[in-house]
Amino acid sequence: MNLSNKIARRYLFAKKSTNAINLITGIAVFGIAIGAAALILVLSVFNGFEDLITGMFSHYNPDIKITAAVGKTFDDDSLLVNDILMVGGIQELSRTLEEVAYFKYKDQQNFGKIKGVDGHFRYVLNFDSTMQEGKFQLFDKGRNLAVVGRGMRNKLGINIEDEFASLNVFMAKKKESPMDPRPFRRKSLYPAGVFAIQQEFDSEYVITSLKFAQELTKSKNKISSLEIKLKPGYPEEAVRDAIQRVIGDKYVVKDRRQQQESFLKLMRVEKWMAFAIASLMLLLVTINIIGALWMIVLDKRRDIAILRSMGMTANNIQRIFLRLGAYLTLFGIGIGFVLALIIYYLQNTVGLVKVPGDALIDAYPSSLRFTDFIVVFVVVFLIGLSASIAPSIRAKRIDPLIREE
Repeated sequence: MNLSNKIARRYLFAKKSTNAINLITGIAVFGIAIGAAALILVLSVFNGFEDLITGMFSHYNPDIKITAAVGKTFDDDSLLVNDILMVGGIQELSRTLEEVAYFKYKDQQNFGKIKGVDGHFRYVLNFDSTMQEGKFQLFDKGRNLAVVGRGMRNKLGINIEDEFASLNVFMAKKKESPMDPRPFRRKSLYPAGVFAIQQEFDSEYVITSLKFAQELTKSKNKISSLEIKLKPGYPEEAVRDAIQRVIGDKYVVKDRRQQQESFLKLMRVEKWMAFAIASLMLLLVTINIIGALWMIVLDKRRDIAILRSMGMTANNIQRIFLRLGAYLTLFGIGIGFVLALIIYYLQNTVGLVKVPGDALIDAYPSSLRFTDFIVVFVVVFLIGLSASIAPSIRAKRIDPLIREE
């Protein structure tokens, strides 16, 4: 076995009888390198988009969110909150109430969602950092205020500088009242600021005080979620599981990733579909490996005949060329990984590939993960090794009594 390795390494770097074989071998290694680099970069771009979108959601999705297992709301129970706060790692906890509403500002109107929050909300999500205009303020001088998403502001034409223009909020009544036959309840807010997080949220949400939302929905002492910010260094999964054990199965406890689970699953499916397509393209590159090894086998027929006549078995001959194919593949993978790291560095520093149009980012984001290197290594190595099987079988069948013509 050791002899097979030594011969395979010698064939890898030894000069061939014709320059064409050297050229074909170089092309094969270069093809493997390009394929490995492409796979790493494809995965890194999807990782970059995943990190970017997760970071954008982090301004709206708390570290941990607690909702009712059945129904939309549950009682604001101080004993429940105290039990949760007893779990280690919790820094802030906010009560929120969310409901679909109809908004009207001057002559413009639109459906959206109103979210009532308490005073801890701005600290749970560091919401001040998302403000583009005005300030985060929900009550002032006896007036109920609100902050609106950038998309909602554009739809309704809201001007936060106009202190006298109110944002009317209409909420459908759950039960008809003979004293008030109107199907909607109406209350007024005054826009105090505009936030920008992510287009989906910006175009739907209006955030106001929890008290205002409870009065509008006639849901006294009701909330739709508890949102939690963790202390630095505490893992979300461990704290999530600890909270779930404390409060039981009447509530659903989700960490940040679980709150966007369907979206992230879709992104992962797209990521691995792209990886699979790139891997299929790499299969075409293995034709070069097959051609290179086949030429080397033909070039080394006399050596093979001598080794067979000296007592080396046919299986050992096959093993030589399998290892030679493995070495060619490993060499290509190494070059590909170095090439991928160089392109990754340039993309993150100077932005080699720009994002067209008016986007939030100038260049495609990228993020390398160690597990991706392992996956790419295994896939490319197996593809290269598979390509070595046919030439190695051909070498195994060479007649030891061959005569040079």
